[in-house]
Amino acid sequence: MKKIFFIFLIGISLLSCKTEQTKKDTKQMQTIVENPLLAKWETPFGTPPFDKIKSEDYLPAMQEAIKRHQKEIDAIINNKEKPTFKNTVEALETSGKDLNKVTSVFFAVSAANTDDVLKETRKKIMPQLTAHSDAIKLNSDLFKKVKAVYLQKDNLKLDAEEKRLLEETYKSYVRAGVNVEGKQKERLKEINKRLSELSTKFGENLLDETNSFEIYTNKKEDLGNLSESLVAMAAEEAKKRGHQNGWSFTLQRPSINPFLQSSPNRELREKIFWGYAMRGNNNNDKDNKDIVQEMTSLRAEKAKILGFNTWADYVLSDNMAENPDNVYKLMDKLWPASLKMAKKERDLLAKEMQNDGINDPFRGSDWRYYVEKVRAKNYNFNEDETKPYFEFNNVKKGVFALANKLFGLTFKEQKDITTWHKDQQVYEVLEADGKHLGVIYMDFFARESKRGGAWMNELRNQSNVDHFVTPIVTNNFNFPAPTKDTPALLSFSQAQTLFHEFGHALHGLFSNVKYGSMSGTNVPRDFVEFPSQVMENWMSEPRVLAMYAKHYKTGEIIPDALIKKMNKANSFNEGFRTTEYMAAAYLDMNWHTLKDTVKKDVNAFEKNAMAKIGLIKEILPRYRSTYYAHIFDGGYSAGYYAYLWSEVLDADTFNEFKKTGDIFNQDLAKKYRKMLASGGTKTGMELYKEFLGREPKIEPLIEKKGF
Repeated sequence: MKKIFFIFLIGISLLSCKTEQTKKDTKQMQTIVENPLLAKWETPFGTPPFDKIKSEDYLPAMQEAIKRHQKEIDAIINNKEKPTFKNTVEALETSGKDLNKVTSVFFAVSAANTDDVLKETRKKIMPQLTAHSDAIKLNSDLFKKVKAVYLQKDNLKLDAEEKRLLEETYKSYVRAGVNVEGKQKERLKEINKRLSELSTKFGENLLDETNSFEIYTNKKEDLGNLSESLVAMAAEEAKKRGHQNGWSFTLQRPSINPFLQSSPNRELREKIFWGYAMRGNNNNDKDNKDIVQEMTSLRAEKAKILGFNTWADYVLSDNMAENPDNVYKLMDKLWPASLKMAKKERDLLAKEMQNDGINDPFRGSDWRYYVEKVRAKNYNFNEDETKPYFEFNNVKKGVFALANKLFGLTFKEQKDITTWHKDQQVYEVLEADGKHLGVIYMDFFARESKRGGAWMNELRNQSNVDHFVTPIVTNNFNFPAPTKDTPALLSFSQAQTLFHEFGHALHGLFSNVKYGSMSGTNVPRDFVEFPSQVMENWMSEPRVLAMYAKHYKTGEIIPDALIKKMNKANSFNEGFRTTEYMAAAYLDMNWHTLKDTVKKDVNAFEKNAMAKIGLIKEILPRYRSTYYAHIFDGGYSAGYYAYLWSEVLDADTFNEFKKTGDIFNQDLAKKYRKMLASGGTKTGMELYKEFLGREPKIEPLIEKKGF
């Protein structure tokens, strides 16, 4: 009797547990069903419903999307039918739609408008996403099916794009390490997980170090000839940081650069200069040196496991450059002339400083201040003369007008589309015939929740498997925000940045391919910067300036005399610009051509790398190791050279437009658009040769730089 009663109690207990579990499962399912990230977006053009999405929604949505994707992958693996292009390769391509949808939004928002919840989400989800990717790319059973299709590729009657997808899919599994066996494969998974954790931490440290630094002054003379709008911005920053009056300057680009250019206070310039240059290198809890050591060591180890000499060999084998030797050859061609010009500029600037009665050694923190002095003296040019003509809305209208002139596009603002921040503007992009092309979000201003720099995201890739899916892209900037009394006025280089990022946006918007993985900007790293950099060439052309460079108060078009002065003055300091950029590209290559996994002293390694190329002490690499987000918290490891590689392409392309006698030549514009529309369906070199009928020439770049 007792035994029966005991069994009865166990049954009640189990029933109770089961009921509780059922309740928990039901609640979890209800949460998933209600999650706006996973719901169908009944919004204009299928844009994300940012008014409904909360930061807390991202983690459960991504975790659920991972499960859904895994089920789709399992179905492909367990399919008993013979592997075909349709049931294996195309099925892989079209799987994971929910995961792609949610992660695309998450990474865009967490970069541009992060908070504590999103930071914590990134920490938690990155290892899970990495493990999920490894579970797919390192799955031998799945690869057997892909390989079976690949081995039949010449007999399958595939069109060119299908064949490219098959080849790229097969290659992606091999590059991921699917053929690695035993303990080495487990080690590969460990390395991938650890690299994702380290990358996340690197970015967090950098953002915190950038936001925490401040230079405060209550002396008006320290501001020099800083423009009214930037003085107002610094006063607002001071109040935000708890000061009753005075001005605060930060390490955000719209703040630090004008201060370095304008302040006559040499010691304050030195302080903010090194505040920027020592980010992640202060031996505190935000220090990035250990992260750099470990990441470079792990990458070297991973390259060896995958059968490559170095990480750079691994990365470049899938790029236009093909190998490190080709990268070094290109850089070595330009470096001597660049360094020689930078030394001449330094000597000229040092002489100008002596004319001010300062006989101390010339320092890196003096460079930007005396560049402005030389421009004023030798070119009769002050950047503040041009800023009223580069009000940010007018510059935005300028890129729209250029896109209309070259490609017939128009842009219709969409006030009813919700955004991730109140400062965002959203536009529907229309073809010349009024047909919908895509959507672009534009997020202009610097803030503490946004990482530094400027970039483009694709919230939705274009594809055309079952039906045509139009692209949704974003442009993100760190411009000075308007104040109570003044609009956001841009420097020449900031205006240039808007044209640059818009070039990336066009690359995404023009895409017209079948498969999303090859659409838009899904191209080799050293090709992706080409469509952005080529746009910069139009930006300062008098015919283009006349379309948008209008005084924000009077509406007057920028005078021809000022354009000439501006373009001449901006040609000065090219040695510095190229040298600081190339020094960073060399540093990247030095870290990633290491053949051993021995951890290096970061500061000593960097010092030796710069001594090897003869970098002068007055110039630092554009990015030092501990704040080099491009390569330690981005996709540019062994790839920062890509800007230079793409510069060859962009100078050559714009030279072709000029040779026709019409910078808006419609025939050439159509060919150019066709190249961008092809995305990654062909190699970068194939696309370029189809565009101009030949390989790119370096001479236009050398001439453009004045070497």
